[in-house]
Amino acid sequence: MPEKERVGGYGLSRVVIAEMLAKNFEKLPDIDQKLFKYGPMYLGGNAGLAGLISNSLYRRALNVTQAPFASGLPMAVLPCLTTFTLYCAAVSAPLMAGDINCPSCALIRGALVGVVGGGVYPILLALPVNVGLASRYVTAPMPEKGNLLRYWMDLSRPILRKMRAVLVLQAFFGTYLSSRHFETYTKLAHITFDPSEEDMTLKMP
Repeated sequence: MPEKERVGGYGLSRVVIAEMLAKNFEKLPDIDQKLFKYGPMYLGGNAGLAGLISNSLYRRALNVTQAPFASGLPMAVLPCLTTFTLYCAAVSAPLMAGDINCPSCALIRGALVGVVGGGVYPILLALPVNVGLASRYVTAPMPEKGNLLRYWMDLSRPILRKMRAVLVLQAFFGTYLSSRHFETYTKLAHITFDPSEEDMTLKMP
């Protein structure tokens, strides 16, 4: 079997590793199971909240009062779903496949998903949505075509400063969640590949 299809020092294929981990997942403490399953949803929920905040800031900056529901709904739903999907693809799924054995790698991935999916993406999404509304309802003067990029940068600069706390919070929560998930994966690996330590592992805090 090719070396690239083997994981860690177990000498087993990724498919076998994933099946063994999934089979023993129910042996984990209930709190670990719930955090692993539902933790990404909370990170996604925070991203949805960040989307609503950034949407509100841009609406105020552009004096937009029209279509609050039409602009607010996608700003809550899209960042939530995107962040949830990104976290599952970058952290949860690789852990359950045995592809991440480095704690710092898991933490970096979690932090990046929190910042990019839960902070930067909502800001980038809110900008064109509200500029389009401002242009449609003529609530703020629009620049000429040649100055559009500069106008967007000038408009976004104060909003980015106000969103710093949100970005830091998302990075912190993403890091914390990925660290807890890696701890859960470590327990699961002990249960799966060292059954003699199962009782001791289940008693770990």
